[in-house]
Amino acid sequence: MRIVISRPATRSGEGRAPAPAAARARLTLALAGGKAAGVASRVLRAGGGTSFPGMVARRIDPRVLPKVLATGDVRKLVVTGSNGKTTTCRMLAALAEAGSLKVTQNRSGSNLLQGVISAAVRGADLRGRMDAQVFLLEVDEATVRLLTPEMQLDTFVVTNIFRDQLDRFGELYSMAKKLEDVIEALPASATVVLNGDDPLVASLAPEARARRLYFGIAGGGGTQVPEHAADTIRCVRCQHLLSYRAVHLSHLGDYQCPACGNARPRLDVAVTEVRPSPEGGSEITVETPAGRFALHVPLPGVHNVYNAAAALAGATALPFPRPLEPAEARRAMAALRPAFGRLEEIHAGERKVVLAFVKNPTAYNATLREVLQRPGRKHLLAAHSNTVVDGEDFAWLWDVDLEQLVPQLASLVVSGTRAEEVALRFKYAGARPELMQVLPGRPAALDRALAGTPAAEPLYIFAGYTPMRELRGVMQRRGWVRPSWEE
Repeated sequence: MRIVISRPATRSGEGRAPAPAAARARLTLALAGGKAAGVASRVLRAGGGTSFPGMVARRIDPRVLPKVLATGDVRKLVVTGSNGKTTTCRMLAALAEAGSLKVTQNRSGSNLLQGVISAAVRGADLRGRMDAQVFLLEVDEATVRLLTPEMQLDTFVVTNIFRDQLDRFGELYSMAKKLEDVIEALPASATVVLNGDDPLVASLAPEARARRLYFGIAGGGGTQVPEHAADTIRCVRCQHLLSYRAVHLSHLGDYQCPACGNARPRLDVAVTEVRPSPEGGSEITVETPAGRFALHVPLPGVHNVYNAAAALAGATALPFPRPLEPAEARRAMAALRPAFGRLEEIHAGERKVVLAFVKNPTAYNATLREVLQRPGRKHLLAAHSNTVVDGEDFAWLWDVDLEQLVPQLASLVVSGTRAEEVALRFKYAGARPELMQVLPGRPAALDRALAGTPAAEPLYIFAGYTPMRELRGVMQRRGWVRPSWEE
């Protein structure tokens, strides 16, 4: 016997799913509104249309993103993690395009939900059809779990988990649990790409159905002791202190637990050699499921070696129409330039500025190491603020190795809404008071820092997210840089 539950009578159209024609019309209206918002943003110079179009489109049609992604056969790849998202995505896009794949991505780094929807709006026509084989996204760690109900991921890359904006993300294990929930929900047809050198990342969702790929560094030196600011130094299974055969960055390396035997997994994409390149950056050799690659990574630092390994691992899941030749991969990677704010070199009239985005101890210390290898004394503008996106807790500054910078410090201007606190940290690091000036206003701080830097020497800017955007906005208005969304 079939039981039928009757529904109360409703007014015309109430409680019913929209008819297909109405749903298509609403999608078209949402895409048209989003595209118009993007044009208006650029014309009015209110931004590059990297997030506002998504807000407008979603207000018109809350299901605009799943509708667009349902209209074609596009491979959906998401990169998340504390550090390296933007650069890893740029590397992945370069590899995909070298293999004749068309990519739509949120290249500007707008990685919250509205930025993801804006990328979809920009990449689709008014019928919702996306003219691309790959939809590549960098996504904020806390946003991933909001995004996955709206799109079925094909590939999910986790670069690393570091202490970052604790007041927003929570502590490391809290963030790991959120990412683990995402991985556990992936279907067996999906691929999850994990940093095998990060003990916490490597341990995520061991029983998940998705195929797993691990990347890391299997050669290239390193130390045997994690740096003092390292985060995950205990076994995730038994909490015993880990032992390392090699440490390459913070807590990333070849680890094992002497108590329970937990160890780094076998790497599917392994960097076996790392050598300094005379052209800048690194020459690396990588073993992958597709064979061995010799690559030039033009971006400096071991963190960019990790980004390259993550990109190569992610590329193994791309729908290449033919195998990607090593020579094509090498050309694609060698042509990369730093994303905006990632040790970005800027010509400020006749002056040179090096802009570095630093947001947590690991990122700051990695940047410091690169800068300290450069010749000459250092002229510095340090700018930090406590907005929601920057994080309000600045206790992490005490884990930054500013003491290593102070002996090379020639001048220092401190700016941002937390200028006094940052100045105090530099004072305790040993910076001489006569070298330091505190100017909270960003334009005035930039002018003062440039005035105190000799013409033949670079000005280094270490800035959090909001001050970086503000300072780059000043430089854009002065004609020194292009808008970040055009980079």
